[in-house]
Amino acid sequence: MSALPEMLDDPFEQFQAWFQEASASEPSDPNAFTLATASADGFPAARTLLLKGFDDAGADPRGFVFYTNTLSRKGDELRANPKAAMLFFWKSLARQIRIEGLVQPATLAEADAYYATRPRISRLGAWASDQSRPLPARSVLEARLAEAEVKYPGEDIPRPPYWSGYRLVPERFEFWQNMPYRLHDRVLYTPDDAGGWTTGKLFP
Repeated sequence: MSALPEMLDDPFEQFQAWFQEASASEPSDPNAFTLATASADGFPAARTLLLKGFDDAGADPRGFVFYTNTLSRKGDELRANPKAAMLFFWKSLARQIRIEGLVQPATLAEADAYYATRPRISRLGAWASDQSRPLPARSVLEARLAEAEVKYPGEDIPRPPYWSGYRLVPERFEFWQNMPYRLHDRVLYTPDDAGGWTTGKLFP
């Protein structure tokens, strides 16, 4: 059997360690993750997003930040049911991390700061797209993008009020490492009563 990976006591620090390794080995978008949400009646939906920040120490609350159109399907579902799950899978390392918790809005300052770093065409696209809503034809999107380019000809493009961020505040982490013969290693972190984390193993 292969040696098991050493695991840290703090799941945020453990995430940071694995994320750094993935950033060095994964050929494309090591910050990609699957976000699962559910509507008020419990019907699930999942899609792939990019992680844009996480609070690994000293923040209150500590969490994982992503950005989107808040009027999209995922935004609608998070308003109705502010619970979600993230799944990071790094094939190059044969590892995955599952994170579950409550979701809250990122601060407006955070949203403004990240929005300003986006390419100009992406910032204009946020104005042009009614994300997740029916699109009669691609030409409609292209026309709306052209209108936004006329309206905002320079780099000073304000953040749309419906485009912002969310922070998933974890209540559960699971770190999964592929092992031979499908005898995988699974480590679960859950909060303890002292404000720390309890760790345990799960059957593969």
